[in-house]
Amino acid sequence: MAGTGKAHLREGERVLVVEDLVVEFPLGRHQTVSAVAGISFDVVPGETLGIVGESGCGKSTTGRAIMQINQPTSGKVVFQGRDLTELPHEQLREARTKIQMIFQDPISSLNPRRKVRDSVKDPLDIWKRGTDAERLALVDRILENVGIDPERAAEARPHEFSGGQCQRISIARALVLDPELIICDEPVSALDVSVQAQVLNLLEDLKEQYGLTLIFIAHDLAVVKNISDRVAVMYLGKLCEVASSDDLYSNPAHPYTNVLVESIPVPDPDLATAGTTIVGEPPSPVAPPSGCRFHPRCPNADELCSTTEPVIEEIAPGHFVACHHPNATPVDVGDH
Repeated sequence: MAGTGKAHLREGERVLVVEDLVVEFPLGRHQTVSAVAGISFDVVPGETLGIVGESGCGKSTTGRAIMQINQPTSGKVVFQGRDLTELPHEQLREARTKIQMIFQDPISSLNPRRKVRDSVKDPLDIWKRGTDAERLALVDRILENVGIDPERAAEARPHEFSGGQCQRISIARALVLDPELIICDEPVSALDVSVQAQVLNLLEDLKEQYGLTLIFIAHDLAVVKNISDRVAVMYLGKLCEVASSDDLYSNPAHPYTNVLVESIPVPDPDLATAGTTIVGEPPSPVAPPSGCRFHPRCPNADELCSTTEPVIEEIAPGHFVACHHPNATPVDVGDH
């Protein structure tokens, strides 16, 4: 399933270009964990790129590597024309003011000992943006925009807010430095379903209001479909499919993507649940399989899959897959 290649990278203006990104972690003296294994993708201005895959596939590590929280082992992370992996420390700090991250656990991502408005104002204080009065006015305006009462935020601490409210506060903190790109690392997975919808709608509104570009990381395909313009599917540190949201969900070409799409719950008790199945657990990232990393679990796998890693290729306009035996798409059928 997973493969290499850059056929899906686009020309023209792009906010972010990631090329051949590798992130490995040492495990003992002679072993490494291959968390991200040579992936490439790009994001154009105003786009929401969804990165989806099961737990342990490397999607959160990818987001953290873009921010240089986890230093990439190799590869390029080019943001606004500059490779972040090569910048001196002070230039990297300044560049990262234009990239912000919203984390999965909204409560633990906030300092429990600080009042909420102070936590949101901290980035402005650190970078000395404007006078203190101007900073407070900006923070209060952004808190109102995300649905938090500034007067309460001035006196309360994170434990006095619900999980959904804390995520709104985290979003406000990400906005105060006027970023170009926000990486959302499973921002709704810890929230109730009704609150998830509110936060997703808020992100959509703020994206338009502030002219943002988003990377939305999640394991819930239904959530990713609703918010993303383009979707990249990951498995065990590799990319297997990249396409527009509508195209990927209506015509999944990779067997793994097909399984993910069919696993989305449908609110109909009478609907048959039979579909494509895969067996076994994901292989260990310490000793990934040869060839296609998905081949031990793939219903389409043959000897070629076990020996040769597939390369991402375009199978329909704007639809890319790394698979030796992709599922037929309507375009494929029409061509035959």
